[in-house]
Amino acid sequence: MALTGRALIASRCAKFFKDGDLVNLGIGLPVQCVNYLPEGVEVWLEAEIGIVGSGKAPSWADADPDMIDAGGQPTSAIKGGSVVEHSVSFGLIRGGHVDAAVLGTLQVDQEGNIANWIVPGKVAPGMGGAMDLCAGVKRIIVASEHCEKNGESKIKKRCTLPLTGAKCVTDIVTEKCYFQVTPEALVLKEIAEGLTVEDIRACTDADFVVADDLCTMVG
Repeated sequence: MALTGRALIASRCAKFFKDGDLVNLGIGLPVQCVNYLPEGVEVWLEAEIGIVGSGKAPSWADADPDMIDAGGQPTSAIKGGSVVEHSVSFGLIRGGHVDAAVLGTLQVDQEGNIANWIVPGKVAPGMGGAMDLCAGVKRIIVASEHCEKNGESKIKKRCTLPLTGAKCVTDIVTEKCYFQVTPEALVLKEIAEGLTVEDIRACTDADFVVADDLCTMVG
């Protein structure tokens, strides 16, 4: 059975990873990417809270109270993994050693700007490590539903919320399609089964061009 929705997003994002990559996965949907790694691909997960080699999330009953992820959920470490000082964790990010990061978003735009840390009307403590990821990671992949619950597009001509990072996003994956962000334009590269280019234009605020080799997005 073909994947759809959030499962399709996570599966498609996982296809960007290469064996041995050091990867940071954001809270929520991005964490699901580990469940869809292609055969033969093993990645090292870097958690900015201070773990290199994060493992699967155990149940609370089996959890080590000293091992949590950035979202406060129980986590583990794989064989060879380590717990490092917070400054070392951010040194890996700021030093350009992380190969890819997958982030959720509130808005992302055609220039590769991302806004994912403040909800209008809500008090937020700050954008946290996301700003470091946007500045220091080679590939920033946005994993997000295409639209808000009210139908408003999250893929904008220009973000209207405070930015987390400017012109840093390289790829945008939604349940409807995959966009590649280039200096020239936002490029529609893949489209979910059953949808047309016209469907994507109808639900996307951003301007985009269609790749000559447009194909079906497969989970």
